[in-house]
Amino acid sequence: MRARATALCAALAVAFAALSAHSQQPQTTLKRDGAVSFAADVMPLLSRFGCNRVACHGSSKGKGGLRLSLFGAYPEEDYAAITRSAPGRWINSVESQKSLLLLKVTGATSHPGATKVRAGSPEHVLLASWAASGAPWGDDTAPALASVEVTPPAATLRQGESLPLQTSAVYADGTRRDVTHSAQYRSANTDVAEVDETGRIKALGPGDAVIIVTYMRQPAVVRLAVPQSLPMPFPDVPTTGRIDALVLARLKTLGIPPSEFCSDEAFLRRVYLDVIGILPTPDEAKAFLSDRDPKKRARLIDVLLERDEYADFWALKWGDLLRIKSEYPSNLWPNGVQAYYRWVRHSLAVNKPYDQFVRELLVSSGSNFRSPPANYYRALRKRDAQGYAESTALVFMGARLGCARCHGHPTESWTLEDNLGMAAFFPQVRIKSTGEWKEEIVYVDPKQVLTHPVTRELIAPRPLGGEVVELAEGEDRREKFAAWLISADNTWFTANIVNRIWFWLFERGIVHEVDDMRPTNPPTNPELLACLQTELVDHKYDLKHIYRLILNSRTYQLSSVPNPFNAKDVSHFSHYRARRLGAEQLLDAVNQVTETFDKYESRIPEPYTVLPDGHRAAQLADGSIPDKSGFLELFGRPPRDTAYEGDRSSETSMRQALHLINSSDVAQKISRSPRLQRLFKEKKSDDEIVDEIYLAALSRFPTKEEKQKVTAYIARDEKARRQAVEDVMWAVLNTKEFLFNH
Repeated sequence: MRARATALCAALAVAFAALSAHSQQPQTTLKRDGAVSFAADVMPLLSRFGCNRVACHGSSKGKGGLRLSLFGAYPEEDYAAITRSAPGRWINSVESQKSLLLLKVTGATSHPGATKVRAGSPEHVLLASWAASGAPWGDDTAPALASVEVTPPAATLRQGESLPLQTSAVYADGTRRDVTHSAQYRSANTDVAEVDETGRIKALGPGDAVIIVTYMRQPAVVRLAVPQSLPMPFPDVPTTGRIDALVLARLKTLGIPPSEFCSDEAFLRRVYLDVIGILPTPDEAKAFLSDRDPKKRARLIDVLLERDEYADFWALKWGDLLRIKSEYPSNLWPNGVQAYYRWVRHSLAVNKPYDQFVRELLVSSGSNFRSPPANYYRALRKRDAQGYAESTALVFMGARLGCARCHGHPTESWTLEDNLGMAAFFPQVRIKSTGEWKEEIVYVDPKQVLTHPVTRELIAPRPLGGEVVELAEGEDRREKFAAWLISADNTWFTANIVNRIWFWLFERGIVHEVDDMRPTNPPTNPELLACLQTELVDHKYDLKHIYRLILNSRTYQLSSVPNPFNAKDVSHFSHYRARRLGAEQLLDAVNQVTETFDKYESRIPEPYTVLPDGHRAAQLADGSIPDKSGFLELFGRPPRDTAYEGDRSSETSMRQALHLINSSDVAQKISRSPRLQRLFKEKKSDDEIVDEIYLAALSRFPTKEEKQKVTAYIARDEKARRQAVEDVMWAVLNTKEFLFNH
């Protein structure tokens, strides 16, 4: 007792002496009222210093013999590692000031990591006091941390201005504690704003930034806007509805004026490609461009949403998400693929309510040949309870739970327990084979449960962020999960699908990445996202209603040509961002212009697949079926190995350019083009041929200057007229205007 009292006095003397030396500097108390504890005081500091990251002690081995849980997911284990492993090493209970923990963090002894604590600082005082008082865990009867709140939650600063944040820990009993100087701070956009370790933000440049604040693994965010200075007043821009009003309000806050309204030609081509995945025919283009009805755009949108190609194109999108393919890793085989695809396509064609669509997938059972939705479980790579939960969360919630299978989430409070709580809805799912070739049955075994991989304790089902769900004996747990997921109150569900639709139409989500929805990745326009969620619920999960709202908005119909003040904007929808056509879109577009087709067949796996002539790439049910030239793979068709949107690429490359310029496949499509053969047979004039090519490929007539140059080229040599026309078609197919949706 005497030795311990002596050590305590010595540590406090050091601390008081250090504080006296720094008496001219304002000091902040990190300790709450009462004794210093590991759980509430020390653990937040270790996280702030980065001690529990992969590069330091959070690795599988742990540097210097000290292994901490990654990102501080398990404080109890970290406490044991510091106080009980190698007794007397990290915490010296006799001479606390000689504790290795203190010597390391202050740099008094060799430490490969960066020195984080200045001797005599408030952090050092707190750690020294904790070590001197016997390194207590803390009061187990103290209320649990419920949330973290930051003031202000949103702010607008001019470039160069700064703002201090105040962070509070809110406990289960309603009490609050100022933890401003114990929390961690990080700017998600360091070009716009930086934040120091005390929580002071400084605005660096125009744009918006998210400041992520974390205390004891509980996150909060601050949304910061730094307006761009304009040399003129913000323009008076008309709006056509709630979407435009919300987008424009955010643009005004940021000082980003939107682009002009797009032309009829640009809208026509854009909306065809975005809604049904194909180009308008020359006759359709001429009819639309000559129409003088001011409501023709809205009328065209309604027509496109009812066309058969709508179901084809969006079944392709859902085929990516649901991994519809015959071969590895889905291994659905052709019979399963066809059954699954036809069910998905039919659901889209009849505009099945989205909540019903998802519920039918989640509670599906039966033969993967005769009960098509059962392929949802068959197509998953990880066919275990956690695999089902992780994939379901990714596709229908936009949440990435996979990393919490092994360790704490790096930015959220999610841990293995959250992963297991979701997985506990799916342990009953089982799959068995039948006597029919490659048929499998998905069934529910009510006796199956999920146990913790370490403690072997029984895991109760608990949705992400929710409470434990009570179950009746023999009940299909998936029914409970589906009811929770599709509830009108579940913002995970509604936000995910409306954000995906926005992403599919703009190639940028309101939350981006689109399948990375989490509290620390907030929407760039929360009001806009909430508006679309409300519309979805109010219209009984009618997805076409959401498409119609967005497509009719002025925001969607803005020009792709930026102005000098919005050219750098990528996330606030001030202009339509041009993007390269998807692999299937582009191949179908080349075939549509040339009036040719590709043959699709697959000899692996059985039964063989041979599709009829004229089958479009966007109609391919099976993600395993290739085209003979390798075009689809080259231009970014996803392998359907996972459900991540990023697996589909619209990036450009030199290989793609060389293929379009040099490949014999494209050259033969042009030289054998039935369209050109028909034009020559009908003895069309040069002007008529040029008009046809431009309308077919670009959905517009050539300009006067283009017409003059192209017809002059064709007329140079009558004997080489056909070759010249082929050259014109080849040149048009290689323009950015053709290759991009704009």
